[in-house]
Amino acid sequence: MIKDRIKDLRKLMKENNIDIYYVPTDDDHMSEYVASYFKSREFMSGFTGSAGVLVVTQREAGLWTDGRYFVQAEKELKNTGIKLYKQRIKGVPTVSKFIESKIGENGVLGFDGKVVNQNMKETFEKLIKSKNGTIVLDKDLVNEIWNDRPLMPKDKTFFLDDKYTGESVSKKIARVKEEMKKKNVDTLIFSVLEDVNWLFNIRGYDILYTPIVYSYALIDGDDVILYIDSDKLDDRSKKELDKNKVIIKNYDDISNDLGNLNNKKVWIDKSKLNSYLFSFINDSNTIVDSYNTTGTLRAIKNKTQMKNLRNSHLKDGIAMTKFIYYVKNNIGKEEMSEISVADVLEGLRREQEGFIMPSFNTISAYKGNAAMMHYSASKESNATLSNEGFLLVDSGGTYYDGTTDITRTIVLGKITDEEKKLYTLVLRGMLSLMRAKFLYGITGANLDILARGPLWNEDIDYQCGTGHGVGFVMSVHEGPISIAWHYAKHAAVIEEGMVVTNEPGVYIPNKLGIRIENEMLALNGAKNEYGQFMYFEPITYCPIDLDGVDTSLMTYEEIDTLNEYHKMVYDKISPYLDSKEKTWLKLQTRSVKK
Repeated sequence: MIKDRIKDLRKLMKENNIDIYYVPTDDDHMSEYVASYFKSREFMSGFTGSAGVLVVTQREAGLWTDGRYFVQAEKELKNTGIKLYKQRIKGVPTVSKFIESKIGENGVLGFDGKVVNQNMKETFEKLIKSKNGTIVLDKDLVNEIWNDRPLMPKDKTFFLDDKYTGESVSKKIARVKEEMKKKNVDTLIFSVLEDVNWLFNIRGYDILYTPIVYSYALIDGDDVILYIDSDKLDDRSKKELDKNKVIIKNYDDISNDLGNLNNKKVWIDKSKLNSYLFSFINDSNTIVDSYNTTGTLRAIKNKTQMKNLRNSHLKDGIAMTKFIYYVKNNIGKEEMSEISVADVLEGLRREQEGFIMPSFNTISAYKGNAAMMHYSASKESNATLSNEGFLLVDSGGTYYDGTTDITRTIVLGKITDEEKKLYTLVLRGMLSLMRAKFLYGITGANLDILARGPLWNEDIDYQCGTGHGVGFVMSVHEGPISIAWHYAKHAAVIEEGMVVTNEPGVYIPNKLGIRIENEMLALNGAKNEYGQFMYFEPITYCPIDLDGVDTSLMTYEEIDTLNEYHKMVYDKISPYLDSKEKTWLKLQTRSVKK
């Protein structure tokens, strides 16, 4: 079937005089996760990972993805005729280098400009310039093949009250306008969905696992405009928007309004604005290209949000603790599979007050399946659990008072000494980062070695970042903060109020995967003649499986950190458990010694 789709695409390419066709993962807003309508790359390749690019010529087809998905991609691309290109591996050409090498004289590169950002378009233009190449950006060829393409979502929005957000729409608009003054710009285009939803305190159900709605926004002088399918706005949202004098226009009207801008200083982020919309902005305007200020504003959580986040993580910790209790006490007594235990966990979260949806598709992975960092159990791959090895469960929930992301690797029975050593190395890295103290001005790239150090000392690494920012009742992955040495060039300074994950791991193909993940809140500590010191407060409350720990490999400081964390977990979670669960948790959070 995939081969037939590639064949049909090549036929359309020939009819439209296109030599190379580029199919990214993105939607019109460069979102990480997208509505089903936008999953063109998945439809054309069969690869279901959340990151990847498909490039098709008349003779070749290649898919590029990162280390999280190498094992998964190899399996899903088998017998499709599509070659896997492993990103950031020595000797593997980048997408750009591949296109540059394959484009012929006067060649034509085509793509749907609505899902390709302006930066990428300009990169492509430079690549093919030497061959006198041209770009066609108004051809969505996949749409002509995809006969049963899903429709754009139509669900209603909901309004997030100030008691959750801690800041009204009017105050947010005022703050953004102040930032525009500092930047000396007339117009600001909001193309990132999270920015728009944050600005107006609206949320929706357009993207699975991410409570946001497809929309654009524009601030032009005194005018504040929201571009959205107005039928999707619930009454409360309409009332609040009207109160704040927000002009409502149709979703597609933004292209005309951009075309009507003249002699303005326009603030955009070329890495997030699609090239189709950018093409409407005429040359009389001056472009100010930089990261949108709302990305940083929304990443810094206020006091109300901090309080709410702790509460949402308490509820999530109750669900996770009950889940681990269920698995550890019933393994071998009843039939369990990757999917069945994931369903149990979702049910426990749904019992919690204010639960909206899972924050991403639960990764429930047993033994070798856990080596695929973003594995998703299917009917075909669904493994039956037994009294041995590790079960890795990476999951989260979105509540009205926060978004959570947690991973626990659970020991189901017998494990080897080597497996226990690997588990302990991961734990040591996680604890080292959790107890970090650092001066203001530090980025996550500076701190990454703390988490990787114990593994690097054993010549082991993992091909992904150690941590990512987390949104507030929004995307589980949020910039600008991250903990990753290989993103040093673009690393953001850690600010008080930012939330970041801490999730080192070990992944051995076809054998095992181990990851332990907490969320942490960055806070200010002591301030003295050396500057402002900072630290992390762990806001994930859930036991770490001591059955996987070899304390002889740990330092006294690491053991103390683990014991302190477990004491906090017991104090917070135990009041919400029944007597059997409480007795079990006491044992699971016991103090350990070297």
